[in-house]
Amino acid sequence: MTTLVKVTAPTLDGDATLLTPEALDFLGILQRRFDGRRRELLAAREDRQARFDAGVLPDFLPETIAIRTAAWKVAPTPRDLLDRRVEITGPPDRKMVINALNSGASCFMADFEDSTSPTWRNVIDGQLALRDAVNGTLAFTDPASGKHYALGPEPAVLMVRPRGWHLDEAHVQLGGRPVSASLFDFGLYAFHNVASLRRKGTGAYFYLPKLEHHEEARLWDEVMAAAEEALDLPIGSLKVTVLIETLPAAFQLHEILFALQRRVVGLNCGRWDYIFSTIKTLREHAGALLPDRGQVGMTAPFMDAYTRLVVQTCHRRGCHAMGGMAAQIPNRHDPEANAAALEKVRRDKEREVHNGHDGTWVAHPGLVGLAREVFDAHMPGPNQLHRRSTDAITAADLLRMPEGTRTLEGLRHSIQVGVRYLEAWLRGVGCVPLYGLMEDAATAEICRTQVWQWIHHQTALSDGSPVTVGSFRDWLAEELASMLAEPGARDPGRRFEEAADLFGELSTSATLEPFLTLPAYRRLLSTEVLPCP
Repeated sequence: MTTLVKVTAPTLDGDATLLTPEALDFLGILQRRFDGRRRELLAAREDRQARFDAGVLPDFLPETIAIRTAAWKVAPTPRDLLDRRVEITGPPDRKMVINALNSGASCFMADFEDSTSPTWRNVIDGQLALRDAVNGTLAFTDPASGKHYALGPEPAVLMVRPRGWHLDEAHVQLGGRPVSASLFDFGLYAFHNVASLRRKGTGAYFYLPKLEHHEEARLWDEVMAAAEEALDLPIGSLKVTVLIETLPAAFQLHEILFALQRRVVGLNCGRWDYIFSTIKTLREHAGALLPDRGQVGMTAPFMDAYTRLVVQTCHRRGCHAMGGMAAQIPNRHDPEANAAALEKVRRDKEREVHNGHDGTWVAHPGLVGLAREVFDAHMPGPNQLHRRSTDAITAADLLRMPEGTRTLEGLRHSIQVGVRYLEAWLRGVGCVPLYGLMEDAATAEICRTQVWQWIHHQTALSDGSPVTVGSFRDWLAEELASMLAEPGARDPGRRFEEAADLFGELSTSATLEPFLTLPAYRRLLSTEVLPCP
């Protein structure tokens, strides 16, 4: 069989079982049918942002009031997703997948987006690992320690987050044009695994990232319906949870659920991306300046309102409202620091369960037990869908920014986190432990957009220092020098100078780059070392 979809990267022997002509033909069907609409919706994002930049504020859509006020429910939730009290997330590398599936969490979300640097090998090896996990054959032996890892008898339910609509997969082309990374990640996983998953009594479950409009959700529904038809599946059998991680999406919760009503099982509060999106969306609004990242927590007015609205909307429509990420990393070497970190996690999860969330996220297996303990204590049933709220949450509530200070210490910390994360990402590592937290692309996005926001609005720090392009470049140079002075920082393969250059470029550009992963991906491709065929 000859396929029109071309893989332009060298492949290894095992890749042929994944990149079969039949699988590539399936991807070609999705790409030909839906990529044009994807590009239209991305252009519509730019048009909306232009209106926000001109002074318009996000608001509930008047043209969809009938959807918000009508009585309707989403389709029933599959049995193995009724109890999702603790979910763990991470990149789809073999060791992580095994540890996450064995962690005691209810679900594991394998993340091709924010915690994966999309090198060709990361993407393909991730798909191979997930296929082995579905088949129950996944194993890994650490070459450094010799330790062997294998799946346990009761693994978590597997969910997959493909990359967002804005990203391409440059190594796979149709008609000389890169295919959508969303369609590639989704299509390859669904094609190879849905039959095996259904035989095991489960299904192909997905997390959908970065949606900014209900029409983008509708496109996903159309893609999945086409996939179900091509794979001879019942319509609605592919199930999704939508990450509410953009400010515009918070004003369209009912509409997003309605667009996906035959397959949606929940909404998730993607807190870090939501902060990033708030900065990006309101970038020209001087009244929307945020304080230091460390001062913007879930009790900030706009964050509290958004999470309460998610819970209220989900329970009204009959699906799960999932809480946000606990990014803390347990510290076995510092009991005092460890106790403080765990106490932060406990308070965060108690707030979520009392607010009515049906489950929560953690980034580290060491936090699964604590999160489960909190939800077990306060949520005796499998979920809290019976809890209803009639609180009136207004557009003003969703736009009420917190008080706080903007400090040089906070700015320097943003530089450190942003540069260190980008340095790892350019080396192919998308999930990075920094300063006691597991950082991913979302937190790096907060760092660089916040610096951009302060420079753009000529912000004065709490000590009176102006944040200018010149002062920022001085501080960036000082922080880079401190990083380069660390052991191993100048070893071959390390990319601190390039990361600092990219962070500086993103922070001082005349217009705000919508996603750091777009220019970072171009740099990744320019230096990516691919295996010989």
